[in-house]
Amino acid sequence: MRDMKFILPGQETVTLTGQTIDKLIRAGDGDAALLYLYILKTRGQSTSEQAAAAMGRNPGGIATAMAVLSRLGLVQFGETKDAPDTGDTGDMGDTGDTHDTHGATPAGSQKGAPHDSQEGEPPRAPVGEPRNYTVEEIKLELEPGTVFHALAEETQRRLGKILSPDELMRLFGIYDGLGLQPEVIMQLIMHCITESRSRSAGRMPSMRNIEKKAYEWEHEGILTLERAEEHLKAHDARKSARGEIKKVLQIRDRELSGTEKRYMDSWIAMGFDTGAIEIAYDKTVVKTGRLAWEYMDSIMNSWHSRDMHTLHEIPEREKKVSGSVDAGDAKAHEQQFGAANQEEIKQMQQILEKIKET
Repeated sequence: MRDMKFILPGQETVTLTGQTIDKLIRAGDGDAALLYLYILKTRGQSTSEQAAAAMGRNPGGIATAMAVLSRLGLVQFGETKDAPDTGDTGDMGDTGDTHDTHGATPAGSQKGAPHDSQEGEPPRAPVGEPRNYTVEEIKLELEPGTVFHALAEETQRRLGKILSPDELMRLFGIYDGLGLQPEVIMQLIMHCITESRSRSAGRMPSMRNIEKKAYEWEHEGILTLERAEEHLKAHDARKSARGEIKKVLQIRDRELSGTEKRYMDSWIAMGFDTGAIEIAYDKTVVKTGRLAWEYMDSIMNSWHSRDMHTLHEIPEREKKVSGSVDAGDAKAHEQQFGAANQEEIKQMQQILEKIKET
């Protein structure tokens, strides 16, 4: 359906997307549709009492219509605020939970909304304000031709299974509630699949794990395809560096713990090469008899404070393994050993002389 534009009296212009119109038609609630037009005309700067007076309805009817619009995700309600005139009202964007019945704003029309919806996309809930979705809402969004329908189909293909109602709810929560672009969600899912397969011999991730990772990305601000690609590139580089450090530390046939990863990541961030890490490992094992992470980390921090991060930057004296004989001690030991040999030889010569005399 093509976008429909309504020309209101004066200079007011309101544009409705085909998707918004479809939602209002399917709802089958004339009061809700009328209230929505009223909210658009007043740009949300009205109360439920004013809406009731303008529409010739009682407050109870307005409250019911508001609930319908909230369920459809077309408006968010809150305290009425004075807002500057922004000109034409565009298509719908962010949605949110219903707080009270005073003041209604078309979803996405608030200035500075965290994530603007693009043409043809369903409204998004503000980040950090998760909504409880109904089965009817999910069914509506799963109709062929919608963005979420395509996203769900591709997710099922990637995971190799049909998503359950609960899994669809979680996927829609990521899509509608966190503000991640569909392309970013697919990047996230593929990343989770790769990580899960590497850890569990081909096992696919659960939607719960994907949801958890989605919240981590949202917290880190990874909301666009560009940011996702940057994040994954840095992740792959860090993972490769960890693999090299694992070889140096002789960690085989097991995954790193969270604490071990944090130690490694801090050394990587400091700029240490594997040569320097190997020296620190040798010193640690000789001193403690094992891989003592805290002790080794103290060595790394000591070198970092002196701006020594590579094998060539570490002085020769630092390369000597702790507990071994240094150059000075070796020389003294050699001299002492040599003196002992000379004394023994002298004693032997004296004994031989006495034998000859006898």
